[in-house]
Amino acid sequence: MSKVWVLGHGQLGAMLQHAAMPLDVDVVPVDIDSGELPDLQSEDVVTAERELWPQTPVTDALANHPNFINLHIFGRLADRYTQKQLLDDLGLKTAPWKLVDADLTESQIFSEIGERALMKRRTGGYDGKGQFWLRQSEDSKIPADWRNEAIVEQGIDFDEEMAIVGVRDRKGKKFFYPLTLTLQLNGVLTASVAPLARLQKLQAKAESMLGKLLDELDYVGVMAMECFRVGDELIVNELAPRVHNTAHWTQAGASVSQFESHVRAVAGMPLAQPQVKGLNVMINLLGTERDERWWAISGAEPYWYGKGVREGRKVGHINFTHSGDDKLIQGLDELKALLPERYEEVIDWVESAVAEA
Repeated sequence: MSKVWVLGHGQLGAMLQHAAMPLDVDVVPVDIDSGELPDLQSEDVVTAERELWPQTPVTDALANHPNFINLHIFGRLADRYTQKQLLDDLGLKTAPWKLVDADLTESQIFSEIGERALMKRRTGGYDGKGQFWLRQSEDSKIPADWRNEAIVEQGIDFDEEMAIVGVRDRKGKKFFYPLTLTLQLNGVLTASVAPLARLQKLQAKAESMLGKLLDELDYVGVMAMECFRVGDELIVNELAPRVHNTAHWTQAGASVSQFESHVRAVAGMPLAQPQVKGLNVMINLLGTERDERWWAISGAEPYWYGKGVREGRKVGHINFTHSGDDKLIQGLDELKALLPERYEEVIDWVESAVAEA
């Protein structure tokens, strides 16, 4: 089969490569700063593990290949201004928002958006970075260097945060994973749980929303849609045109992981509806030193990224799949004892979500 080149060689590229092995598809993550250009052939395919990239000889070579899947979609969704415009055009509910242009005043924001508003850089910014809160009670001011570089949206008083991941092939066939409940601490995904029976009533709505986006963009591959739940309403927060952290649990808990689904789609292979094996938990390892004892926990499936450890950095994750007994909770309790103290609230949140499943 033809090669699938991945623009970027971080953990997502590595996991795509790993998922491709049973398919006998040659997936090659590419360092965008490499001094050696990829040996691209006309029948090869190019995908990406990131929405934005700098211009380098390597990225130029990849971006100029005729089989770069979704090439023109990445920039459109990476810019929060054009992403929000797309959501509005499709009638998909998102937080009320405005472009922070040269003329927008704080009083306009507070009267039209709300007394608590979140500014987000149009590009870049992730895991809580590139954000700035405006609060009328604090007489907040728009930073001068954010003009024309940001949007501002209403601060949503949501009940929960969740995400749905779907995949679409070149003929328009689509499949979806269950809605995933997520825990964000300081803007960083820290844990996820799926599926939950109580979220099933929102599944069709979430699939319809994401499906509408996939079809409108004629998108091929995996896309994630992060949402706020307010009552029985879903409000789109962010879109990610790639495999996504919220669905890492699918490596252990689904017959076809999100990574395999993406490889199948971009390589032109048949898709299948992923079968979920049980109740699944994913714990993100953030700025945490590797501990060999994780691998001795019954039911735990650690994935270490091989990156240098620094504060807040995503260096791995651990998946659990519920087997119908108490081993999941037992494993989480064992893990709690081996992680830094700050993870106590994370494990407690997960156990609470699992208890109500």
